[in-house]
Amino acid sequence: MTTQATPRTTPKTRTTAARSPSARKTGTPESARRHNAPLLRDIRFLGRILGDVIREQEGREAYDLIERIRQLAVAYRTKRDDQAGKDLDRLLKGLSADQSVSVIRAFSYFSHLANLAEDRHQLRTARQSLKPATGSLAACFQRLADEGIHADDIAGLLNGAYLAPVLTAHPTEVQRKSILDAERGVAELIALLDEHADTPQVDLELALRARVTQLWQTRMLRFSKLTVADEIENALSYYHATFLREIPQLYGQLERALPGRHIAPFLRMGHWIGGDRDGNPNVTAQTLQLAMARQSEVALRHYLAEIHQLGAELSMSGRLIDVSADMQALTERSPDHNPHRSDEPYRRALTGVYARLASTLEQLTGTVALRHAVAQVQPYASAEEFLADLAVIDASLRGHHAAVLADLRVRPIMRAVQVFGFHLATLDLRQSSDQHELVVSELLAKARVEPDYASLDESQKQALLLRLLNEARPLRVVGSAYSELSKGELAIFEAAVVARRQLGPQAVRHYIISHTETVSDLLEVLLLQKECGLMQGTLDDAQSQLELIVVPLFETIADLQNAPLIMKAFYALPGISSLMARSGGEQDIMLGYSDSNKDGGVFTSNWELYRAEVALVALFDQLRKDAGIRLRLFHGRGGTVGRGGGPSHQAILAQPPGTVNGQLRLTEQGEVIASKYANPEIGRRNLETLVSALLEASLIQPDRQVPASFLQAADAISQASMKAYRKLVYETPGFTDYFFSATPIREIAELNIGSRPASRKATRRIEDLRAIPWGFSWGQCRVALPGWFGLGSAIEAFLSAPGRDRKTQLALLQRMYKQWPFFKTLLSNMDMVLAKSDQAIAARYVDLVEDKRLGKKILAAIRAEWDLTIQALNLITGSKGRLETQPELASFLAYRFPYVDPLNHLQVELMRRHRKAPDTRASEVEGETVAERVRRGIHLSINGVAAALRNTG
Repeated sequence: MTTQATPRTTPKTRTTAARSPSARKTGTPESARRHNAPLLRDIRFLGRILGDVIREQEGREAYDLIERIRQLAVAYRTKRDDQAGKDLDRLLKGLSADQSVSVIRAFSYFSHLANLAEDRHQLRTARQSLKPATGSLAACFQRLADEGIHADDIAGLLNGAYLAPVLTAHPTEVQRKSILDAERGVAELIALLDEHADTPQVDLELALRARVTQLWQTRMLRFSKLTVADEIENALSYYHATFLREIPQLYGQLERALPGRHIAPFLRMGHWIGGDRDGNPNVTAQTLQLAMARQSEVALRHYLAEIHQLGAELSMSGRLIDVSADMQALTERSPDHNPHRSDEPYRRALTGVYARLASTLEQLTGTVALRHAVAQVQPYASAEEFLADLAVIDASLRGHHAAVLADLRVRPIMRAVQVFGFHLATLDLRQSSDQHELVVSELLAKARVEPDYASLDESQKQALLLRLLNEARPLRVVGSAYSELSKGELAIFEAAVVARRQLGPQAVRHYIISHTETVSDLLEVLLLQKECGLMQGTLDDAQSQLELIVVPLFETIADLQNAPLIMKAFYALPGISSLMARSGGEQDIMLGYSDSNKDGGVFTSNWELYRAEVALVALFDQLRKDAGIRLRLFHGRGGTVGRGGGPSHQAILAQPPGTVNGQLRLTEQGEVIASKYANPEIGRRNLETLVSALLEASLIQPDRQVPASFLQAADAISQASMKAYRKLVYETPGFTDYFFSATPIREIAELNIGSRPASRKATRRIEDLRAIPWGFSWGQCRVALPGWFGLGSAIEAFLSAPGRDRKTQLALLQRMYKQWPFFKTLLSNMDMVLAKSDQAIAARYVDLVEDKRLGKKILAAIRAEWDLTIQALNLITGSKGRLETQPELASFLAYRFPYVDPLNHLQVELMRRHRKAPDTRASEVEGETVAERVRRGIHLSINGVAAALRNTG
């Protein structure tokens, strides 16, 4: 926000503005400083523009205040100037509510702009590098070649593979779509600055100033709570920006890398938004219908635009070329008889294709094409019909030596249709197992089959459900009145039937059961599918099929431990394996990172996930041989490390050997979606990363066995880690009061940032709190407890185990770190979490705890574990500080932190005011009281901290 940096106008300027005093203070290698120099130049440049806008919009006094705070924060953070820290604290505490909001907005927008500069720097670095970036397809294919893996092996795997990033709604997603759209504009201008670095850039600077002015004058927060419809639109915006164009381009890269080989559409998109009902009463059959209609509309409008453009380009004259017989037939079927195009077969044919798409759009969505179609014609019955017409055009072009046009323009559209169809993305359904039990209980009671189903033991439930699955008659009684719950749940299944019939079987394919704890949880959903027409025939019918894959979600530590037993018992039931084989032979199993972490801590969560995967793979290896059932693991990862976050490439490669096997689904959530996919080029690189990791994990990893000593050590560490974690979180008296006081969880619950409540039940129990706001709250106060707590005590216990030599134990841990991707990735992620954490900042939040003795006691316990964890990481990795293996990130964080600190300080101060009696005086902002302005300031600070730390949700 300073105006001291020189404008970006000449190559000389780019060099002289590059050095960062704060970066020099970090002690990072000179190479890291050189690497980050262009990034820091861009950040300073954007900061100068932001400062100019603030001075223009808010006045010199407001600008000077913000600049003074910036200078003090930098001095305190980078120079350890205690007096600057005291002055900063005094200054921030003395701000009025209106001044606080202005300061928070300034530092928040600085973080937003710094993120855009960081994204640009990643792309710049990748382009300038002499070797392919880790995770890129180029690096992947080189590694596969080095391992002796041939192109036929790669193509063979991909042709049986399934990879799907699944976008989910996020109750801590803090960015408005208006802000994201404006920031896309800033990102595009930064890219243009790079492209025209050697020429005067006055026009681009003016354009940037206009965009930053737009941002400053745009409301950062929502006035009303997000609806499910809002969340649907937010997710769909990434298709316009990235997925619809970049995924076909990615397939093109694969085809060029594997010439002459067929690549099936293995990479597809998934969604939860509009179908995820677990704890969200706002998701209904109507939202499912809305989601499917909007998804279809986005896909079809994309095809309409592409076909219109293609018609403009394929201007070939029939007098100069010979088209194929199929192409001539397609032309003759077109309603376009304009004499001016009589010799232009492709244009005429594409007019007909456009007209059919327009009719399809109207039939499926009730909306009309923007461009007038020539005539009303028969809509396409399926995406495959549309694809067949495109294939005719593609083949004809190749027949008269226009393959270059087919490759450049027709093939990407064909690939898009293969991937997105008329449904755009597979929409998952999700509900909690206890809700299914309530519906089944009511159905059985009304039908006089069983008056009290819920009271039956597990074996009785299974026997009854199997009997009903083998009976042809439905359970619903005509004329009976059913509860709103039962009517709503059954309506969801019925809406899924309609969606599949209209948009194809990939429109809705997965039904996820949260809190799967028993075999009957799975059977209940089979019965509900049968009741609503999603199961054809009875269980013992040799022709019966199940339309939706029933996906158990194992979330808690106990659930993960029981997962292999539950699945083994399920497939041992008579008729189940045959039914699943007839239904496609696919079994998805979802693993929950968030709740298992909240339940047992980060190390135990990861270890139990690892163990569950190994056991499930062993089980399904046998099921695949016996019944043709194939396992696909679905990783419910979040943004934070505590929720399974971290670099995707390393996370996938850290999976147990043999567990990927070409099959992978994983969730993408909240600000992680924006970070990964808002920028099209970064979006494609992130998709490349997923494909590369899938290939490497499937083709290289399976033969690498993990030593038994590593597994035994991890098990011992897990037990000690969980003990330490649960002792603090669940066994320390008053911990819940501490959490609700020393983090902004209460204020987060007030934010209009999601359609889903922050807690599953109206209690303050940690068990009932959703894992996402749990982790988000700890990230806001810079403790990030779910990302590291318990490791330090566990490592110390392992090193000090009775009868074991400490040096021998440490040597084993060091070998595990060097040789075992699971262990190394987990510790690397913890290292990053600890680097972004700050105990001094965290201590400020403890002042909000009314019981001072309790606050000091729990803070002391957290700090003691913090010290042990730092010590453990240093011993195992050989590091003396955080992020030694990532000096560029360390340097960048050192530059960024002074701009985050004021947000945290002001958040604490405003929370203190907010939690006292509300101030009903009018603020300087018309229509708001001081109390409302204070609350707005807190919410803005939450936005700013989340933006600055990036992976906090």
